[in-house]
Amino acid sequence: MGNFWFYIQMGLEHVLDLDAYDHILFLAALAVPFTFANWKKILVLATIFTITHCASLALSVYGILLVDVGLIEFLIPITIFFTAIHNLFHAKKLAAHRNMVLYSVATGFFGLVHGFGFSNYFKMLMAGEEEKISPLLGFATGIEFSQILILLAVLSANYIVRSLFAVKQHLFTQVMSIIILFITIPMLFATFPW
Repeated sequence: MGNFWFYIQMGLEHVLDLDAYDHILFLAALAVPFTFANWKKILVLATIFTITHCASLALSVYGILLVDVGLIEFLIPITIFFTAIHNLFHAKKLAAHRNMVLYSVATGFFGLVHGFGFSNYFKMLMAGEEEKISPLLGFATGIEFSQILILLAVLSANYIVRSLFAVKQHLFTQVMSIIILFITIPMLFATFPW
């Protein structure tokens, strides 16, 4: 059981690491169009992200699929960039009218990409483990808990800004998405593989 807790803590630290803030940026981009009224939708998206993130780790750990790390390092900021761009173009669409199938598919794909970004390091950690399912489940649990914390922070910031300053939801989404884009663009240049 101690090993399981170790991997939960690792999942928490993986997402909440401020030095590797790409995960936080992606979750913020994913969450800014939503409010507390839509908490179930954003929780489903976070869970899809966790499942696909851990699926790519499992594919890597078991040697089923290996992906070029340089390409993945570039695709990670691409996922953040396109999520923020999508937010800008659809900011005025109410969360109740958003196509959740599209969000789910995109989030699942982006989860795979982000998982492969961490897969080499995780595979090295797992090299000494005979049983790999329990560590993967522990890591997934840690990821899910940390993502819920980030989503709560974004939804809370949304609520506070809109309440205190009477900001419309679409304006909050647009401003936050622009900030996320400005943070992401240097990451794109830094990781450009060609």
